[in-house]
Amino acid sequence: MKKIAFLLTSVMLATATTATAGGILTNTNQSIDFLRNPARDAAIGLDGVYSNPAGVAFLPEGFHIGFNWQYARQTRTITSTNPVFALGRKNDGQSTKIFEGVADAPFIPSLQAAYNKSNWSIQFNFSIPGGGGSCEFADGLGSFESVVGSIASQLKGLDQIATALGQPAPGVSGYDMDGYMEGRNYYFGFQLGAAYKITPDLSVYGGLRLLYGSATYKAKISNIQVKTANGYVDFGSFLQSATAMVDGGITYVNSSLEQVNAGMAQYEAAGATSSPEYQQLAGMKAQLEGSAAQLDATSVNLNQLQKYSEGVNLLCNQSGVGVAPILGIDWRVGPFNFAAKYEFRTEIHMKNESTVNKASEIPAVNKFRDGEKIDEDSPAQLALGAMWNITDAIRLNLGYHHFYDKNARWYNNTQDLLDGGTNEYLAGAEWDITDKFTVSLGGQLTRYQLTDAYMNDMSFVVNSSSVGFGFNYKASDKVTLKAAYFQTNYENYERVTSREPLVSDSFTRTNRVLGIGCELNL
Repeated sequence: MKKIAFLLTSVMLATATTATAGGILTNTNQSIDFLRNPARDAAIGLDGVYSNPAGVAFLPEGFHIGFNWQYARQTRTITSTNPVFALGRKNDGQSTKIFEGVADAPFIPSLQAAYNKSNWSIQFNFSIPGGGGSCEFADGLGSFESVVGSIASQLKGLDQIATALGQPAPGVSGYDMDGYMEGRNYYFGFQLGAAYKITPDLSVYGGLRLLYGSATYKAKISNIQVKTANGYVDFGSFLQSATAMVDGGITYVNSSLEQVNAGMAQYEAAGATSSPEYQQLAGMKAQLEGSAAQLDATSVNLNQLQKYSEGVNLLCNQSGVGVAPILGIDWRVGPFNFAAKYEFRTEIHMKNESTVNKASEIPAVNKFRDGEKIDEDSPAQLALGAMWNITDAIRLNLGYHHFYDKNARWYNNTQDLLDGGTNEYLAGAEWDITDKFTVSLGGQLTRYQLTDAYMNDMSFVVNSSSVGFGFNYKASDKVTLKAAYFQTNYENYERVTSREPLVSDSFTRTNRVLGIGCELNL
């Protein structure tokens, strides 16, 4: 049952994020322009305040401001197989069960602003580059339930003890429980910087981004019941009766051992250790000592479970701040434009405000101990892009992202379990159908370097391909309206923990995003 607390607390950070594009902990979908064409790394536009800040220097002089609103809905599905699930009251004897989490982010805002004058471009960006909503697993997770099921399986051993003590066997044959997990996580980004045109076709950028993280996590296991020969009974009540039975057995065995030891002492004093009576007593002593060891171990296990007799209820709030520099460059060569951006690692320590006030023998619980600071760095990122202006009305875009995940610092060094950093490959196209109306389409491939050791139902990502499309409409010389749709299709990741018996998990997701925006050029 210790594993329940471990699993509950470990899962929390993983269930909160609703990232729709980007690395393991990074959202790159910071504008409607990205949704309609993700390959924006060398595009010249106001959204470049985030994706290509050096290129913003090539916009016309004046004040530019853009507002973006996105709605994202994501599901996370884990299909788990474990023989203990067949013992579950709600599982109809099936050893395979589906656990689904729903992540809703109804309001993901972002704002880009730039003031261009002569060779200078002063820029500001507000976005949510991490998290962005909440995720709820209404039935908990397979790792929660498998531990409860394993406990029910282990409690079957009480039948033998009860029979040996001359008491009715409990007849444990199943379990019931309610699980719940919810996490909410937002990383608010505030970016300020400046770009400078060294030549009419070459610009550079330098800036800083401040990240403020805010999170709330809730986890609960309740209504734990044990199926016995007399039906389902409360887990806490069952533990009390089982503990009383075992404690009574320990008293009886210890008393019997005292009598046997006294009898053996008499034979030893008389020098009759080779007599049949002494040998019989020695055999009885060995049996009683074996029973005592079994009862003592059972008592220890039952006492460890006692603290969870009323289930588990955890609550933790976290917050933290980090700052990192950003560098960029943009170079125009005839009909081509090339750009690069490097975001340094953002070191963040999330401070806990938690109901866990005391140190625990369970390491994962200490992760959410009140007052503790937890490593949750945002990895460094390299972005490269190229754009080809085929004609004045048609543009093709390419992009590449690399996230240095293994150089970040995460709790318990989970970054070390990865084989490497995340890679993304992007392509897209834009077409100005008229002077007022532009349509675009783009796609993105995301490839993680995952391992079975990293993957679990508490923290998982899977390789994906995304497609986005949308349009811009110039309502006037100063106002441009934007709308887009973005969808990510995820692969399945299969992890087999054991083949005999079969214990396995299949991980996947779904993701859809709608966005609208408005850009003002003054």
